[in-house]
Amino acid sequence: MKKILLACSAGMSTSLLVTKMDQYVQTIGEEAKIWAVGQDQAKKEMAEANCVLIGPQMSFLKGELQKEADKYGIKVEVIDMMAYGMADGKKAYEQALRLMGE
Repeated sequence: MKKILLACSAGMSTSLLVTKMDQYVQTIGEEAKIWAVGQDQAKKEMAEANCVLIGPQMSFLKGELQKEADKYGIKVEVIDMMAYGMADGKKAYEQALRLMGE
């Protein structure tokens, strides 16, 4: 099962994207755990994830979060601005897959 962590300032703005990603995953018959947290919780929860997507408003934290993610051998990437703004679950999920090397 793929495990995708989304992080934003408070974990609220990414929750809609999580819902849309979950809906897309169901339509293609895959299994994934996708969840959203605030930036303070992200470092604590990334050990459970296969990759981390962060909200565009947190792009300045990418380097810091990637340093932490390196401990777990996972990658951090800023969510595509269009996918984020349109809550495009398919596009965000495909971005996560690429990040995981799939």
